[in-house]
Amino acid sequence: MNNSLIEVHQLSKTYKVADKEPGFKGTVQHFFNRKMQEVPAVKNVNFSINKGEMVGFLGANGAGKTTILKMLCGLIYPTSGYVLVGGHSPQRRQEDFLKKITLVMGQKQQLIWDLPPMDSLQVNAAIYGVQEKEAKKRINDLAEMLEIGEELTRPVRKLSLGQRMKAELLASLIHNPSVLFLDEPTLGLDINAQSRVRSFLAEYNRKTGATVLLTSHYMADITALCPRVLCIHKGELFYDGGLESLTNKLSPKREVTFELKSKSKPEDFLGYGVLQQHSNNVVTLLIPKNELTSMVSKLLTNFDILDLEINDPPIDEVIGKLFNSGSLE
Repeated sequence: MNNSLIEVHQLSKTYKVADKEPGFKGTVQHFFNRKMQEVPAVKNVNFSINKGEMVGFLGANGAGKTTILKMLCGLIYPTSGYVLVGGHSPQRRQEDFLKKITLVMGQKQQLIWDLPPMDSLQVNAAIYGVQEKEAKKRINDLAEMLEIGEELTRPVRKLSLGQRMKAELLASLIHNPSVLFLDEPTLGLDINAQSRVRSFLAEYNRKTGATVLLTSHYMADITALCPRVLCIHKGELFYDGGLESLTNKLSPKREVTFELKSKSKPEDFLGYGVLQQHSNNVVTLLIPKNELTSMVSKLLTNFDILDLEINDPPIDEVIGKLFNSGSLE
């Protein structure tokens, strides 16, 4: 039995773009003899997502993430292939489908600038047919989870970026959607605001069982929320699996940093791993994970170590290399 809530099969999107030479001559030629070229944005993408999953969508700018999200929401039509979300074809934009989903884009806003968020919330509730009593309860519950209160009665233009983002989330969730498409929901927020939004999304998923597909350039969002990730490069999906498995494959070594009681020479650490740093009494080595236990034991036996710390290489650096190559090789 297929338990998938979201199904994407051979999904492709190609845009026709004008091919125009620069300058006045190019403009005249383009006017009388317009040439177009096809630019593929998404190429034969396949994946499925089960109910309640939180999945991260990774890729560099222009990789095709937002295009796929818009096709999943029915905002744009695919050139070929098909999408099903909860058994619905998004491009038909049926009422039952629209009531199940929401799209939050960190760089866009739906709240009316000069009015308090509460006015927009009441309008959204009416659009989705939420009764006044139920709307009030949902607003109170979501506001409590988002730690936002009196800000809802102030004009949107008077709110900080973090407060506006919380209000945007509240407005997007007032109809109690079961599928959340989130495109950079923490874009531009400070560290504390990012953390609060992440905590809210995790709590919302836990309480409602909502399915979440999240894109973000802040890897802290992905690592905190998404056990599974989809990786896309130039419109093609090249990885679908666990985030931990991905990082283990991309970075099969650990950073071991230790402080020595006495000075040492770089050559003292030949055979212990790859020397990353040697400064005064502080040394950093890269050691394969499968050799970590034995190598650390040898280091502790053969050197007078005051302090030792083991870390994964920074995940932003690891994923950055993935974006540049578009391959796991």
